[in-house]
Amino acid sequence: METALWIVQALLAAIFLTAGLTKLTQPRVKMAAGPMGWAADVNDQQFRTIGLLEVLGAIGVILPAALGIAPTLTALAGVGLALTMVGALVTHLRMGEPERLVVPILVLVLSLIIAIERF
Repeated sequence: METALWIVQALLAAIFLTAGLTKLTQPRVKMAAGPMGWAADVNDQQFRTIGLLEVLGAIGVILPAALGIAPTLTALAGVGLALTMVGALVTHLRMGEPERLVVPILVLVLSLIIAIERF
């Protein structure tokens, strides 16, 4: 079970690190015109803040457990990432994109597994 949890944590970290770094390094307007249509509804600061929170969540889901220092932070990072996915689900529903719900639901479930198992 421990190995499976680490695999899920690594997968979550990779997903959120990639998504977060994209939001931190790419222009919001460019992303809004492409794969992140919702970015048109937020300002640059909000867009960058979401990216930063995703990067911090990616770090938090790995580092505390790996170092054995305050491992409860890993569970809290899982909760934070789950809340991020709830926001993504609400956003996709609000934008009338039900076809884009599968991935956020899957990532939400994985985040909740980490949160529950690491507490």
